[in-house]
Amino acid sequence: MQRVYEELTAAFRRNEGRLSSASYARIVSKHTTLFEDADILFLLLQAAGYPIVEEEEEYRLVSHSVPYQEQKFCVIDIETNGSKPENSQVIEVGAVILQNGEIIDRFESFVECAFLPEYITKITGITPEDLVGAPSRLEVLTKLRSFMGDAIFVAHNANFDYGFLNHSFDRFGLGTIGNQKLCSIDLARRTIESERYGLAYLNEFLEIGTEVHHRAYSDALTTAKVLMIAFKNLPKYVQTTDELLRFSISSRRERSEKKQK
Repeated sequence: MQRVYEELTAAFRRNEGRLSSASYARIVSKHTTLFEDADILFLLLQAAGYPIVEEEEEYRLVSHSVPYQEQKFCVIDIETNGSKPENSQVIEVGAVILQNGEIIDRFESFVECAFLPEYITKITGITPEDLVGAPSRLEVLTKLRSFMGDAIFVAHNANFDYGFLNHSFDRFGLGTIGNQKLCSIDLARRTIESERYGLAYLNEFLEIGTEVHHRAYSDALTTAKVLMIAFKNLPKYVQTTDELLRFSISSRRERSEKKQK
């Protein structure tokens, strides 16, 4: 499904956030099977959090032209009992929804786990007792899927959280993650002058003041505050959500050319 998201997003960007039914069908037909036609794939895209809607014989990428201030961002952090999703699992999830500069919703949960290495306890402070009787992985992941909706997925070093959760969702039959992704490290590097960009360092350097580190909810909250600061430092030519996403991965040359226009 990742290829579908990427190809659709590229096509939407070439066409100001809109695609004709024929153009949409042309793209998704390459990824359909005997069990999925274009209409079913559309429903799967929406269920996965890809922000697509159908309107009067055309399709629209909702996030494309929405002012980034009005866009919902789901800022997520996870703690795990290992680095690879193939042989480890999520043990804690923390997330907040950020919109119009305010946190409007939150999600936090431990996850049931039978094996917790001692070094993870030393890093996070999470103990085996914290995880006994906690909600199951399926229960937590299902609730998180609903909480995310079609918001932009944000994390500090987003590739790790996104990849780990994507594997976990797929493993438990919840499909893949279709939400568009924003890495707060990438954005911070382009908007905040700092010697380092680790979350703990930015927390202190920017005087955010979060006291607990390596816990899912507190780190998600810190990341959300880094995001708010980054937004204040965006260049004026960044107005929409799509412009924000593209700016976050832009090269120095691309940013220089934009400023000169």
